[in-house]
Amino acid sequence: MRIALVHDWLVTWRGGEKVLEALLELMPRAELFTLFHQPQAMPASIEARQVHTAFIDRLPYARRFHRQLLPVLPLAVRSLKLDGFDLVVSSSHCVAKAARAAGARHLAYVHAPLRYFWDRFDDYFGPRQAALPTRLAAHALRPFMRAWDVKSSRGIDRFVANSAHVARQIAQRYGERAAVVHPPVELERFTRERLPSRPGEAFLCFGALAPYKRVDLAIEAFRRNGLPLWVAGAGQHEKRLKKNLPPNVKWLGPIDEAQLPLVYQSARALIFPGEEDFGLTPVEAQASGLPVIAFGKGGALETVVHEKTGLFFYPQTVDGLARAVYRFVEELEGKLDPAAMRAQAQRFSKQAFFEGMRRQLDEVAPGWAD
Repeated sequence: MRIALVHDWLVTWRGGEKVLEALLELMPRAELFTLFHQPQAMPASIEARQVHTAFIDRLPYARRFHRQLLPVLPLAVRSLKLDGFDLVVSSSHCVAKAARAAGARHLAYVHAPLRYFWDRFDDYFGPRQAALPTRLAAHALRPFMRAWDVKSSRGIDRFVANSAHVARQIAQRYGERAAVVHPPVELERFTRERLPSRPGEAFLCFGALAPYKRVDLAIEAFRRNGLPLWVAGAGQHEKRLKKNLPPNVKWLGPIDEAQLPLVYQSARALIFPGEEDFGLTPVEAQASGLPVIAFGKGGALETVVHEKTGLFFYPQTVDGLARAVYRFVEELEGKLDPAAMRAQAQRFSKQAFFEGMRRQLDEVAPGWAD
């Protein structure tokens, strides 16, 4: 059976690309298709594969400005040459689920419905997030892109969501039922025992520096409380976030994957202020025995156990986060059991992901592994 694996783009190495890596491991003979491919940004596990790209990848500066090309991505994904494939597996937070091959079955693993034009619209195109011409164009395009997103959900044989949160969005927006298979975390990298002689040095806020991650909340809350905070990661809001940092906030920048476990093990707690569709970072932190202070909405509700492996805060404001940090320091720090955190993280192992995906693939395309 010929399998085409379609991912939106390979420009940055984030949670969705880690899921793609696991899907390639599960389906080693699958052929990989994407809209944009930046080889320098991908690990050897991806670069060892032949990567087929759309025509749009050959346009000047297309990879750098891929989000500005959102209006033409529906055309680009339909241009991928998938004739002759028996099964299409899409890994989609944008347009990948629209890929089609005549006569082929299609399983769509959805990280989020077209996030730029649904619940994340204001994060990307609201005031202070984009220039006025971009905002005006986005508002004009929003009805068309939403309608296209719903239309492109038709003809998919099986939806698989990365969380119950996203499964509810799929039901609301597409009227389709989705199975839930949580993304995999390489738990063995993070499960080493923490050294008792190395207490946490600072709170940690780590991840892609995208607007909806709300790293700005963490910086402002710690500006107020004066406690040490490390900010780590990279993304389109990096320059804005680095301006005028208080002296108690240290900018770490991008973290090498090999160093990430040590960073978790050296921290005091993970600050997770955004509303995520799933969120790998809290699982990695808990696997390291690190408690999580998270905004209590979205995927965090499925990965963090309130007052057992971490603490939720409400509302999603500087005051809400500042109060939660104060409560953690005064009441919970040192009382949350790292063993409980690691046990919670075990629910999201690669083996659990493989088992869940095999069940879904067996039902959609029997013989896919032959």
